Order: sequence, then C-alpha cells, then structure tokens
Amino acid sequence: MEPIIRVEKVSYRYYDRIPALADISLSISAGERFAVIGANGSGKSTLLQIMGGLIYPSRPSKPSCDPEGAVYFKGNEVSEKTLHSEEFLRYFRGSVGFVFQDSDVQLFCPTVLDEVLYGPLQLNMNETEALDRAFDVMKMLNIEGLKDRPSYMLSGGEKKRVAIASVLTMNPEVLLFDEPTNGLDPRTQCFLMELLVALNDAGKTIVISTHDLSLVGELHAKVAVLSEGHSIERTGSSDDILRDEELLLKVNLIHEHIHFHGKKVHTHLHSHFLFHQH
Repeated sequence: MEPIIRVEKVSYRYYDRIPALADISLSISAGERFAVIGANGSGKSTLLQIMGGLIYPSRPSKPSCDPEGAVYFKGNEVSEKTLHSEEFLRYFRGSVGFVFQDSDVQLFCPTVLDEVLYGPLQLNMNETEALDRAFDVMKMLNIEGLKDRPSYMLSGGEKKRVAIASVLTMNPEVLLFDEPTNGLDPRTQCFLMELLVALNDAGKTIVISTHDLSLVGELHAKVAVLSEGHSIERTGSSDDILRDEELLLKVNLIHEHIHFHGKKVHTHLHSHFLFHQH
C-alpha cells in the first residue's frame, strides 16, 4: 500500500550553505502515529515543514538542476510546481494540517472565531457549514467562550487550542505538530496528549516533531531519530528507541550527570523519560 507521506533522499540548506537535513528518507502510513525526534538544531522542524509543503528540498547551485530529494502525498509529488495547480493546492492544504510550535506565528485574524473560520472559507466551504464546523470544534476544545477575543488576549495554552482548532475545522487527514508541548503548562500538556490519541483513534495520521521523550513514550509512536549531523540515525518503535540509552546519548537526547562526593566522582544518565516512568 502506498504510504500517505513519503520522503525520498531530501536535503535542505538554509541560505544555501547552512545544513539542516542530509539525505532523509522515510515513509508514514495512513492512520499512523509518527514522531521525529532529535536534539535542538537537528532538523526536526525543517523536516515537518517540508512534509507540509511550506518549504521545499534544496537545489544544487545551478538553478536548472533538480531538487535534492522529493516529498509525496498519496503518491503525488508536493513541490513548488505541483502546488501552483489550484486543484492540487486546495486538495493538499485541505488534507494536511500544520500546527506551528509558536502559536503566535499561526494566529493573525481579529478574533478567535475569525481564526477558526479562516481555513474552511479559504477552501470555499459554505459559510453555514463552516460556522457549524467551527462551533463544533470550539466546543470540543473548550474554547467557545473565547470566540470574540483577539489572540493577544489569550494565554499560551489558549493560543495552542485555537491554533489546533483553526486546523481541525478543515478536517485534514494528516496533522503535523511541531514541538506540540513546548512552553505549555502541565494541564495543557495532558489535554494535548489525550487529544492526539483521540484524533488518531478517529483515523487521523499524527506526525510530531519533539525532543520530549515522555510524549513519544505515551504516544507509542513509530520513531525516526535525527542525528546532530542532520541525517536519520535510526527508525523503530518508541519502545525500542527509548530503551536504547547508547543511541539517545549519541544523538544528545539524554546526558550524563557528574556528581562529586569528596574525591569520588559519580556519573549517571539523566532523562526525563527514563527515570520518571509511571
């Protein structure tokens, strides 16, 4: 069966000189929970943006050369060229939703209701249907009472819920979450974890980028580990990846603490996941 997202030998450089991804290949099946993990700067967010058609694989220095790799959604290449087709653009944008790490990047409309309505209306949905869907999603995320507020009057957790709502109103098949728990309080993190599982249980394909190993463990996701050299170090189940302390040390996702007791030196591994399991 054709994977819903396929990344083939993708490389990316910022300003054509700063490496972010190196020869990345992976595939994601429909209905899967998939996590891209790695240390800060390893290329996680860049990879998700390429999957979401927000940026494209780099090209060699000659403009006439082909891009360095390709991304496919249900067998269709996602590129600058294909997204110039209005038909494919609407199909892809309605099928793949992206939730940014920083909600302030995503929210720009005058009120929460305007924000939640924006996507469906851009996809030419009937206004009555769009309103019904918007209120259903706001009720599900418990933000109905915020509908008339501007985003600058919201807390961080409220902004995250609104950002998610603005994507869910388009009812996409795939949801890409960039560092979803970053900066959230514990209660909102718990809510988000339960929401990700519920969305997946409803048939959505969930893809996250994160260095939060506890989130990966609770999601029981398939995992791609990015190295600090911006390539895939390993893929596997969350159980296998999170048990491999040597791998996690190598890619800088856990570290060793050093303690001095008089003349004695003690070291032990430190990871929020490995030593705080319940």
